[in-house]
Amino acid sequence: MKKIVENGLWKSRFIVILAVIFSFMGSVILFFVASFDVFSVAKFVLSTLLTGEHPEHFHEDIVAGVIAAIDLYLIAVVLLIFSFGIYELFISKIEAACTQDDCSSVLNISSLDQLKDKIAKVIIMVLVVNYFERVLHTDYKTPLELLYFALAIVALSIGLYFTGKVGKK
Repeated sequence: MKKIVENGLWKSRFIVILAVIFSFMGSVILFFVASFDVFSVAKFVLSTLLTGEHPEHFHEDIVAGVIAAIDLYLIAVVLLIFSFGIYELFISKIEAACTQDDCSSVLNISSLDQLKDKIAKVIIMVLVVNYFERVLHTDYKTPLELLYFALAIVALSIGLYFTGKVGKK
């Protein structure tokens, strides 16, 4: 009885293949959507240049569109890292990621903590990019608001600095 239960538990790990498949699909979808967004920004820039118009917030709209696409790309990377990591942790090592001498792929995950750290770093970058996307459309009316903006940039910089230090000696 013990052997049957243990064997069943061990084989139940294959249920994570659903997370692998659907997070990979989500990643691919987000890569396409972000690419379409960049294409739309490029089309907007070309049509604006060809017509000779110069909308009031032309530069801000371009930067916001590109930053929104970067945000989607980063989320797609999170899903991709998650799908590769879960596959390697629960199913099998990905042999195609390893060459004859080296198996040090960026997506090589050896523990759940390592997967969590990689995903956390990318999520932090998503939040930073999202913050700067929102900052583009903010009007600063008082010196105190500008001071808050400067303090937020300093806090983000310090956070990114310490994020880079995690896991390094």
